[in-house]
Amino acid sequence: MCGIFAYLNHLTPKTRAEVIELLIKGLKRLEYRGYDSAGLGIDGPSGNASISLLKATGKVKCLEDKIEAMKDTLNMEGVHTQHVGISHTRWATHGAPSDLNCHPHRSGEVNEFIVVHNGIITNYKDIKAFLETKGYKFESETDTECIAKLIKHIRSQNTHYTFRQLVEQTISQLEGAFACVFKSTMYPGECVATRRGSPLLVGIKAEHGLESDSIPVQYSLEEHPKSYVHVPAELDPQASPMLPRKKTSAMFRVDSDHTEEIHPSDGDAVEYFFASDASAIIEHTNRVIFLEDDDVASVKLGVLSIHRSNKEGDLAREITTLKMEIQEIMKGKFASFRQKEIFEQPESVVSTMAGRINFEREEITLGGIKAFVPEIRRCRRLLMIACGTSYHSAIASRQLLEELTELPVMVDLASDFLDRNTPVFRDDVCFFISQSGETADTLGALRYCKNRGALIVGITNTVGSTICRESHCGIHINAGPEIGVASTKAYTSQILSLTMFALVMAEDRISLQPRRSEIIQGLKDLPDMIRKVLALDEKVLGIAKELYQKRSLLIMGRGFNFATVLEGALKIKELTYMHSEGIQAGELKHGPLALVDSTVPIIMCIMRDHVFNKCMNALQQVTAREGKPILIVEEGDTETSKWAEHYLEVPRSVDALQGVLTVIPLQLLSYHLAVLRGCNVDCPRNLAKSVTVE
Repeated sequence: MCGIFAYLNHLTPKTRAEVIELLIKGLKRLEYRGYDSAGLGIDGPSGNASISLLKATGKVKCLEDKIEAMKDTLNMEGVHTQHVGISHTRWATHGAPSDLNCHPHRSGEVNEFIVVHNGIITNYKDIKAFLETKGYKFESETDTECIAKLIKHIRSQNTHYTFRQLVEQTISQLEGAFACVFKSTMYPGECVATRRGSPLLVGIKAEHGLESDSIPVQYSLEEHPKSYVHVPAELDPQASPMLPRKKTSAMFRVDSDHTEEIHPSDGDAVEYFFASDASAIIEHTNRVIFLEDDDVASVKLGVLSIHRSNKEGDLAREITTLKMEIQEIMKGKFASFRQKEIFEQPESVVSTMAGRINFEREEITLGGIKAFVPEIRRCRRLLMIACGTSYHSAIASRQLLEELTELPVMVDLASDFLDRNTPVFRDDVCFFISQSGETADTLGALRYCKNRGALIVGITNTVGSTICRESHCGIHINAGPEIGVASTKAYTSQILSLTMFALVMAEDRISLQPRRSEIIQGLKDLPDMIRKVLALDEKVLGIAKELYQKRSLLIMGRGFNFATVLEGALKIKELTYMHSEGIQAGELKHGPLALVDSTVPIIMCIMRDHVFNKCMNALQQVTAREGKPILIVEEGDTETSKWAEHYLEVPRSVDALQGVLTVIPLQLLSYHLAVLRGCNVDCPRNLAKSVTVE
């Protein structure tokens, strides 16, 4: 959803134009998350004694144009050796998109404090009512404005507080999920950031680098003295197996109520970047710290402090080297990120399998769950919990998991799972699937299951995400950055990750070895088969030209392809705003058949698997009622394709992997339909990439 990007330079001379350009570029990197307005806060034209707020409804380009029109009043050539700028892309939750509702929000007319915020404050009405009794006037409809005014009120009662202490007192009064970055005229050159339930990370760029032997890492003792310990990530027994690290510069291990500090060498220039997503930081630095819930990160005089109070037990923070490259988040030769990510799937599935499958020996190693496999084999049942596309990947994998584990497998929408107060037991294994690793509903369900003693397995595409950190073990799907809001390559990689898990579970079952070998061979051939499917792009475009003006679309399938039709229908809804419905072909006679006539576009997915005859029966029922289906069939299946004027042939693979191939024509179709209808394929309306609020 919303995006945060903030920048602080210390002893690094920058013109105001350069600072603004950095902030605008950071916001552009976050555009894919979905938003409806953008804004930024910088020091005033004459220095840090005042703050200028610049906001615009619409895209970041609208904000950029507004700044260009005002440049004569902004002292763009003024140079600052120390400056704090904060910026934000807003996705409306409280109040319609408008300049007043756009972030940053301020404490009052003279902007003593400003804040950008991701998430939802659930008790903001109570805070607002309290502040109104103190004479505060509100100008927006947002929950965020109460944060800015609350910190001003606390400052008025405690003038001796540091900026960090003010933020700590403020967030102690907040309920809900948030990531916030604060700036103030009362604390010039300082920046404070904090999070609870919404992602936030700090990027660090020092003049002489951040190797552990060149930059001392310290902490100040406030209550519980304890020695500093440097622990390489690969040797840290507390490090999650889900979080592979290329290299760790430094790690802190301290007790509760503490401050950890990073001190650059005296006189060294240093820059700090705060962002809700690594994609906004990677072009500036690959050295980051992922903040945990209730962390308060403060920068003063170039020193970064991470403080956490009233928390029990050991904590660890590390400077992590991001593996992401800036080229990975650029469109390259493609017209959109959406198109690029569809065509990246031959490479993304290879990346998902790389280092995990030995095709010659038919061995599979999933390092993130290896130590937990014996415990998983002793479990009572598997629960797979997710939302949206991730939920469909669970449905796509359920049948194979049931077959190879011989365990009952429940698949649940995270929101419904929580609504029901579902019974969960200590001998359950719960899979939580999320591309971003920050999905609020899924995280709520994870904590619910974890509190009841179940083993938690995370399946995510984002190293360092909350699901990564809070799971006992898991599988990183390694699909690479996915910028388009409507997921494509993450979906196919999630299916492969769950397939590999099923194969690991079956490795000691002699009776299942022929089936296991068949699937492993299918995985080996899969990248080339995906390339063949992508070659259908022009043919799919031709079909899209016949469908794009239609109002509704039905997609039917069953068996391993039931998830395909659900996912295909979701993609068409997300990108084209057409009504589309994925229908279990076995349910055709139980209601949906009433919709079938010669005017309704229908797509049917029919493979020669164990439900082929049943699907053919459904096809005949559709054509008997003058339906004119478009078919997705196997290569060379003339018996099926003769029933339709338009058909798309995909290569034959193992039945359990066929859904990876059959979904790609529907991904392509949704893309072409959206382009023909003039829709934004990367940022569909009303949707967000990382849904961090319920």
